[in-house]
Amino acid sequence: MSALHRYDVEILHLLVSPAHAYFGRPRDGAADVPTHDADRADVVADKGVVGDRFYGRAVHLDASVTLLAVEALDAVAAELGVPRFDPMLARRNVVLRGAHLTPLVGEEIVLESGGDAVRLRVGRFANPCAWMDRVLAPGAHPAMRGGRGGVRCRPLTDGVLHRGPAVLVSPVPMDPSRAGEALRRPHLP
Repeated sequence: MSALHRYDVEILHLLVSPAHAYFGRPRDGAADVPTHDADRADVVADKGVVGDRFYGRAVHLDASVTLLAVEALDAVAAELGVPRFDPMLARRNVVLRGAHLTPLVGEEIVLESGGDAVRLRVGRFANPCAWMDRVLAPGAHPAMRGGRGGVRCRPLTDGVLHRGPAVLVSPVPMDPSRAGEALRRPHLP
């Protein structure tokens, strides 16, 4: 990494789910899949979150760990005029507060938490599926596109992520006080 910037963030949720809950037609309803909001998640380089549905799957190796900024979901809820969403329903592995993720696509970052660190390559946006209109609110699917559905990452090192205070280390300078501002945009029906 070149010049590094450190941002105080918070890991609000760590989702580890052994199976997909959103498959088939949304009108048929989600599968009853146990979801674990963990206090810690073990991450293995080039494989993902241990115990998660994407762990070690060849098709997902460049995208096996997903990150979501809770501020993005809050902005979507505000635009749609609905109460705040349960961020676990978006089914991203790591839900952060205080992180602006869209500028990080293509970069290597480090998440430090609980005395541990995990290096990740942010590969692409984690575009939401049509299920978001059913499980969050009508209109959530299009409102979450363009980076507000989070990002997909490849873990570059083994490590542990811990719920609670964390530090995001990034080569991208950001003004964290303006992160929410960048996430707001007019809602298109």
